[in-house]
Amino acid sequence: MHGQVNGDDTTEERRYFLSVLTTFESYREQSLLRIAHKEKCLKSLPPHHQKWLTKYKEDLELFRKCINKNSEFIPVIVQHAYNIFDNLLCNDNPSHSETQVGTLTEGLDKVQSVFKQLMRDWSALGAAERKQCYTPIIEEVERQFPSDKYNRSEINVLVPGAGLGRLAFEIASRGYSCQGNEFNLFMLIVSFYVLNLCKNVDEFIIYPWIHQYCNNLSAEHQMTSVSFPDVRPMPTPESKFSMTAGDFLEVYTEPNEWDCVATCFFIDCAANVVQFIELIYHILKPGGVWINLGPLLYHYSDIKNERSIEPSFQVLRGIINKVGFTMEKSQTGLKTRYCQNPKSMLQYEYDSVFFLCRKNLEVLNNEDAVESDTNTEGE
Repeated sequence: MHGQVNGDDTTEERRYFLSVLTTFESYREQSLLRIAHKEKCLKSLPPHHQKWLTKYKEDLELFRKCINKNSEFIPVIVQHAYNIFDNLLCNDNPSHSETQVGTLTEGLDKVQSVFKQLMRDWSALGAAERKQCYTPIIEEVERQFPSDKYNRSEINVLVPGAGLGRLAFEIASRGYSCQGNEFNLFMLIVSFYVLNLCKNVDEFIIYPWIHQYCNNLSAEHQMTSVSFPDVRPMPTPESKFSMTAGDFLEVYTEPNEWDCVATCFFIDCAANVVQFIELIYHILKPGGVWINLGPLLYHYSDIKNERSIEPSFQVLRGIINKVGFTMEKSQTGLKTRYCQNPKSMLQYEYDSVFFLCRKNLEVLNNEDAVESDTNTEGE
């Protein structure tokens, strides 16, 4: 399951790749610096405050041990990361200038998010979230393409924004030809290891929420551990499963190629969600289906100088119809969570939307679709 690199400027992409590896490698040091800062703050307090906070000081030492445990996984994935892109970006001999690449400013947050994603996608504790978010999609795929009517291995399913690959893996495990696509290199490096190189169930133990210092009833809740993978990620021999790397908008250009596109917590990752909708329509075969579940968080909304639009679901429904889809199912208010510590005092829960859209068998050209829509508007 190798990735594909798109674009000609491999030198810049290679430098970014190396900076991601450097950021992974800095995880332990950067995380321990935060513990050291908290210990310094503690020492600056009046002596009797320090005495009362003895348990807190002991907790910080335990947090340090958890961070050390997390960091044991880093060299394992970095060691194998050079194999991901068929050596296009990843020869083992960086030039002198490349050894000077720094860490990414947002990198520590991304490394921490990977640990939480490992919980969600590949641990037993993540099963509840997967049931909320993945099961409705998987069941709909099986409803649309039942084994008594289709040869599942000939049904091509695409999962953009695949993260660490569990949803795509589950679809492939049911016999479909499924491809996951992911842009985030932090996710790609870890998913490559989990999907290709994990040998045993519960091979690693990590502490996904060790960096969440707020809203803990006890230090033990911050130190909640999970083991992964909860299953050995080996699809059945007859199933076809792959992962690709790159921007969804750039990687997928071939029209009428996919029987099904399944998106989970994905469409709000676009600065212009309309582009995603148009592309999904473009790459689906006539009669193909788009299955979606998730909120509308709009990741680019608060980023300075980003040209982001944030249409409501009501507006999106109209756009989906204008593009040429028929929305056959639509449900709102699905309770879903994302990488939540079930023991935290703060719980985020989305009322997600779930819908099924079909690309019409007779595809109108865009001008006809717009004209037709204009004629019926307001009826």
